[in-house]
Amino acid sequence: MRGLAGSCLFVTVFLVVFCGQSAPSAPPEGAPLPGSQEAGLPTSQAGAPHADAGVELDRDAAAATPGRCPDDMVAVETTFCRDPDRRCTDVEHEKTNHLAICHAFAHEQRCLSTEVPIAFCIDRYEYPNRKGAHPTWMLDWYQAQATCESNGKRLCWASEWTAACEGPEHTPFPYGWERDHTQCNMDNFFIEPKKFGTKGAFLFYAKDRDIQARELSRLDQSVPSGSMQSCQSGFGVYDMPGNVDEWVVSDEPPREVSKWAGLKGGAWGHVRSQCRPMTFSHDPAFAYYFVGFRCCKDIEGAPRWAPSPDAIPAPPVLPHDFAGPEVVVTDSPGPSKAKWSRAGKVE
Repeated sequence: MRGLAGSCLFVTVFLVVFCGQSAPSAPPEGAPLPGSQEAGLPTSQAGAPHADAGVELDRDAAAATPGRCPDDMVAVETTFCRDPDRRCTDVEHEKTNHLAICHAFAHEQRCLSTEVPIAFCIDRYEYPNRKGAHPTWMLDWYQAQATCESNGKRLCWASEWTAACEGPEHTPFPYGWERDHTQCNMDNFFIEPKKFGTKGAFLFYAKDRDIQARELSRLDQSVPSGSMQSCQSGFGVYDMPGNVDEWVVSDEPPREVSKWAGLKGGAWGHVRSQCRPMTFSHDPAFAYYFVGFRCCKDIEGAPRWAPSPDAIPAPPVLPHDFAGPEVVVTDSPGPSKAKWSRAGKVE
């Protein structure tokens, strides 16, 4: 079992040393992450015009072009709308995490600005980017970026991640317009993490590798990467919503806590689990038992993606593989047999 990385990571051009990881407080029962607040409500839900604004989204976006990316990556070449106007027809107000979870969207949408071309390579699977592997977990943003860099790649911009998830048809879920927990690994019932004593740190942060490994295995509700054939986008990228949350580089204005970082996709619990929303509640040094990542890479010869002018560049990191050997768990419970339904009841 790969434990917490103990190495130091050198960040920024001034080689500021970053070491260690903080242990956040316990999330409320049913919560995927401590204090999670997620952006990404449909624009029309927020008061923007729906019927008469913008232009229709392009339905003839080109599919991935083979041979332009490494064999373990997918080429995404399409158009991207920074501000689509979508109408949610079934919204759940999830009280535990203060989330608005959209269960269905109207089958039409408009772009409130000009769509722009986007082209890049993205890992087909969650890191270590191998079908059937357990997703890498317990790495913070710096370590995830350094690990991608060690492979000649980088973390994805949030907009790149979204474009790969929405596919050539630009749908809010990789599989269409309605939320469906039979398609991807999500809506599992929460397993409460254990602590050292009543007010101690979580056991999965333990320095004792055996204690940490047992607790991580007990909490693990992931599925092997690519094992759910239905959970892939129109570009053939797997497990984007659900399974593990994924680090990205935010292309929105910097936030007080998360700064340049963000988490996309949601994990295996009852959370957002669609393509657009992003979590900003955690600083880049945050590591957790269902936080992972995947990598992106520029397409040689294609225009480099220019994110929003409001974005701030992420600090450079020294390439280093913090993931180590592939994760191995024993006696993992896996996904819960019962799932959260629309009304929060067992199905």
